[in-house]
Amino acid sequence: MAVTDEAILKIKEMLLSGDLRPGDRLPPEKELGERLGLSRNSLREAVKALELIRVLDVRRGDGTYVTSLEPRLLLEAIGFVVDLHQDGTVLELFEVRRILEPAAAAMATRRADADDIARLNALVAEVAQQTSVEDLVAHDLEFHRCISEMSGNSYLSSILEQLSSSTLRARIWRGLTEERAVERTLAEHQAIVDAIAAGDADLARSCLTVHISGVERWLAKA
Repeated sequence: MAVTDEAILKIKEMLLSGDLRPGDRLPPEKELGERLGLSRNSLREAVKALELIRVLDVRRGDGTYVTSLEPRLLLEAIGFVVDLHQDGTVLELFEVRRILEPAAAAMATRRADADDIARLNALVAEVAQQTSVEDLVAHDLEFHRCISEMSGNSYLSSILEQLSSSTLRARIWRGLTEERAVERTLAEHQAIVDAIAAGDADLARSCLTVHISGVERWLAKA
């Protein structure tokens, strides 16, 4: 088990035992780390992850609090991280995306005009090495949404929008735990844009397949 996952499990145990309740403030970092037997780095990564999925609320200059969700909702949110890698449903969703999105990219390539290409390039240009995980995931959602809309098929676009939303938390977790996530996403997105700009539908299809397959491989081995 990854160190960050272990840290999250220990915080979950505190919620289950009642040591932490909705609205409670977490003990100081040093104290909590010693209490749970965790390094500061692993604890910080766990807190960051739990903040992103709305389990913890980090208030700058004040401290870190358990959000005011009822206990059942808190545990459901935190449970997805623990169960993510054993959840075959997530992999199945990515399999469907891998089938449909490359087709959408090929259709988009045949219909794309200069404004569409400029829109995609502008999205890619918004991302830099220092981009946060939250902004990276927001960029990823918008990028894929644009391509599905460019396909010109509203039914396909609607299906892909639902699939994309359903895999949001897995993408957040990948961004937190995989090295060079920003660099890899940026390079793959640019390759997709370049293929569409070149009018090469087969290449666009291949680039999208590789892009989604990378997430599948990460989920399978994580």
